[in-house]
Amino acid sequence: MKPNRRARPRSNDHHGQTALTLLVAGVFFMEILDGTIIATAAPSIARSFGVDSASVSIAITAYLLTLAVLIPLSGWLADRFGARRVFLVAIVIFTVASALCATSTSLTEFTVLRVFQGIGAATMVPVGRLAVLRATGKQDLIRVIALITWPALLAPVIAPLLGGLITTYATWPWIFLINVPLGIAAFIVAVKVVPHEQRGTPRRLDRLGFVLVCVGPGALVYLGALLVSPSPSWIAVVIAAAVGVIVTAWAVFHLLRARNPLLNLRAFRIETFRVTHAGGSFFRLTISAVPFLLPLFFQDAFGWTPVQAGALVLFLFLGNLVIKPATTPLLTRFGFRNVLIWATIGAALSMALEALLTQSTPIAAIIALLFFSGVVRSIGFTAYNTIAFADIPDADMTDANTLASTVQQLAASYGVAIGAVALTVGQPIAGWFNASGSVAEFQVAFAIIALLTLVPVVEALMMSRSAGENIRPARRAKPDTVVDQVVE
Repeated sequence: MKPNRRARPRSNDHHGQTALTLLVAGVFFMEILDGTIIATAAPSIARSFGVDSASVSIAITAYLLTLAVLIPLSGWLADRFGARRVFLVAIVIFTVASALCATSTSLTEFTVLRVFQGIGAATMVPVGRLAVLRATGKQDLIRVIALITWPALLAPVIAPLLGGLITTYATWPWIFLINVPLGIAAFIVAVKVVPHEQRGTPRRLDRLGFVLVCVGPGALVYLGALLVSPSPSWIAVVIAAAVGVIVTAWAVFHLLRARNPLLNLRAFRIETFRVTHAGGSFFRLTISAVPFLLPLFFQDAFGWTPVQAGALVLFLFLGNLVIKPATTPLLTRFGFRNVLIWATIGAALSMALEALLTQSTPIAAIIALLFFSGVVRSIGFTAYNTIAFADIPDADMTDANTLASTVQQLAASYGVAIGAVALTVGQPIAGWFNASGSVAEFQVAFAIIALLTLVPVVEALMMSRSAGENIRPARRAKPDTVVDQVVE
């Protein structure tokens, strides 16, 4: 592949570089916000479409899944058509899709448009980040990465409350309509600050791998949608399950044998990477189910308003944010293996305690529990993300990074689906224990997720005690001032 000529912002100065970085940080904020804000609005969206709240999970999952499967394609598109051109087109797609989502009249239409929106988001952020990195000198790299990363912390914190406010005092379509002026502004700024660059010659696209990676996981998402429907067609369930499993297995077989695979799976041979993206993906999957279930729990079972639900969920993400400065000292003091074991056990405990919540539980106790849940969630994610590339050779770092981003996004998307399925099966299971009502259904769902969260503990216990020691900070090292890898 021909190397791309290093591009510089048009202003060719520090201010132009900062403007480009802030632009990409802004669109990153929009992408994450749109992936998390809908959970609080799900009951309102469901009522407008005449479906139950859990069914809206398909629209959330479809968006996140689209991000996942298109991440490997974004780099190829940038090399083939140029980062500037792809970035501008992606902003247009995201903005137009947002406007169309607001006009949806059915869940099917809404889900299709969310996929369209995900196409824009999947190319908008990775390509924008690539443009920034190509335009940034080594001396400014730490500052630039910190600016781009902060939206990953901020957006999930404000999304629950913002979604509740918009749903309560306006209507849910405004969640998407606010993207229109923001998208137009982003496009205008991008035209001015995103630099032109010489396009390289991209490597040959693995078309078969791309199709298999789209179809296999997509069929499994459709399987989840069928399972949460009131009266699923079991023939369709079997077909979706068979297609999902067979095509996904075919995709793995192809990616292992292809000369230039869409995703290079060789990194899984390395223990630290495998732990992060096997048990770590399971951890991410179950943890991602909680922010989806909580707003539904508070609204459908407790009868709270979207604002009340969003305000409470806010404390989960505040716990995630507040503990960040302490994560490096924790890893320094106790090591990766111990931190992973206890963070995962803590996460499972928090979910088990959430299964005990009732309408009579004091608000202060709920706040403390959600804050604790956010703390252990953050510690676990930081440990997994930090150890992921500990033993990856420099020559394989690009392929490993692409694979990691894809696997992590897939896990997040399936987390919402697993949460919806757990809620669906909660009703019959609650009936076995002579319990009934929405509260019992959600309690069973949280109990199921808590049990599943214990699975990564087994892999963490089997880890080598020396895993990650080569990157473990010295005891007296100061905590990092740059945000940890926090795209969770």
